[in-house]
Amino acid sequence: MAKRNIRTNSDEILRKTCKPVKEITPNILTLLDDMAETMYRANGVGLAAPQVGILKRIVVIDIGEGLVEMINPVILETEGTQTGEEGCLSIPGATAVVTRPNYVKAQATDRDGNLFVIEGEELMARAICHELDHLDGVLYTDKAQPGTFRENGMMEAE
Repeated sequence: MAKRNIRTNSDEILRKTCKPVKEITPNILTLLDDMAETMYRANGVGLAAPQVGILKRIVVIDIGEGLVEMINPVILETEGTQTGEEGCLSIPGATAVVTRPNYVKAQATDRDGNLFVIEGEELMARAICHELDHLDGVLYTDKAQPGTFRENGMMEAE
């Protein structure tokens, strides 16, 4: 496993739409391992492939309940809302207030090629939505409530 460089918000790759994974190859398995290691070393709870420069529909998430690897994930259902501060490894030192669903049901493929469904509430729902947004070139700042963006603890000048 190798730690990968996390792309930051000035990198154009973060604004691109990712392509589906057609086949789970040894390179995809290595990418999953590298993404997990990179996420853990950066003290994150999620990481999407474009954040490490790869335009594939792959995310890893661990909110403290174990690693979840998702290949070609799609959201099937959402319910309710939650509003809270969000940050991103690609926008270091910054946060903003974002409203997300409080419940999410998603489907993805695991590293063995098996389709699975995952349900999450609160932080897991937020993480799934946040990471899947990355696959479509969307950053949390695009959904932030006006006037809530903070960089290094300071409010953005309006």
